[in-house]
Amino acid sequence: MSQSSSADKPGASGDLPALDAGGFHHCLQEVPGAAVVLFTRRGCSACHAMGDALRRWQVDADPPALFCVDAEVDTALVREFEVFHLPALFVFVDGEYHGPLQTPPRVPLLREALQARLRLPPEEAP
Repeated sequence: MSQSSSADKPGASGDLPALDAGGFHHCLQEVPGAAVVLFTRRGCSACHAMGDALRRWQVDADPPALFCVDAEVDTALVREFEVFHLPALFVFVDGEYHGPLQTPPRVPLLREALQARLRLPPEEAP
């Protein structure tokens, strides 16, 4: 997949735009404001539940940009972000890494956790 189409196709989490190693950082640098990236894989029930919660969040007012990474395909990104458990969520703001987002797959809790993460300064990416 080329950089220009990196986020054009649905990924392992249904209709969330997929990011791949080739265009991951470039795409996130072009997203204004907050972006949440879900690392997932097909066949993972917890990943499916998180993907469903993120899709519900998409229809709410003012959701962040939402993306997914197929952890089985993009193992370089899995290693880069030190993903040991799925699902895994990471927050970026204007392309800057802000850290992991750890919360159950419920929209109010996701929203609250994101707001708490955004109050903190950017972190050094793993």
